[in-house]
Amino acid sequence: MRILHHMPLSPFSRKVRLVLGEKRLPFELRTEKLSERRPEYLALNPANTVPVLVEENGLAIPDSGVICEYLEEAYPDTPLLGRTLGERVEIRRLVAWFDGKFNLEVTRNLVGEKITKRMVGRGNPDAGALRAGYANVAGHLDYIGWLAETRKWLAGANLSLADFAAAAHLSSLDYIGDIDWSLSPPTRDWYARMKSRPSFRGILNDRITGITPPAHYADLDF
Repeated sequence: MRILHHMPLSPFSRKVRLVLGEKRLPFELRTEKLSERRPEYLALNPANTVPVLVEENGLAIPDSGVICEYLEEAYPDTPLLGRTLGERVEIRRLVAWFDGKFNLEVTRNLVGEKITKRMVGRGNPDAGALRAGYANVAGHLDYIGWLAETRKWLAGANLSLADFAAAAHLSSLDYIGDIDWSLSPPTRDWYARMKSRPSFRGILNDRITGITPPAHYADLDF
């Protein structure tokens, strides 16, 4: 069986889970405790980060970006990186936006400080980081809302990896109740469409010991 080593609220792990689901590729989840620095895991990924995908033939692919590019090349029947050069550029630009800028300004400051820091044993949340995360999220929601209003999907006419990258980050934040959806109804409506996809079911069923998501988390109609 294909194995995905992950952490439940890692948006990078969630992005890969969504892509695997959209491509209808079966896989088994294994939660990795990075603080343990298991030799077996370090052999798969010396960077000691998640996710890592291990194929049935033993091929180990680290890093969500590398994994998604690999999946696109190995399983092209459900394309998520566009068909033209222009589409591919825009999709990759937005994936870089969410996995880079959004992650740095929002996800790391909220999910990272509240949850990941505790899970890897790095102490208590930094109040300054939390303030920055809350201050930054509104502008990003506005941008996603603008994309959703002016395009069918975030990168254009077709569902793409850009949608799954954005949804992965938002789903992690939504699990801990850190998204005020009233700030951007277009973003909420787009996210509701994403939540309704079969590939999203596993993420909506996630439950983490000691952390209860808000009631709307798994509600397809918000």
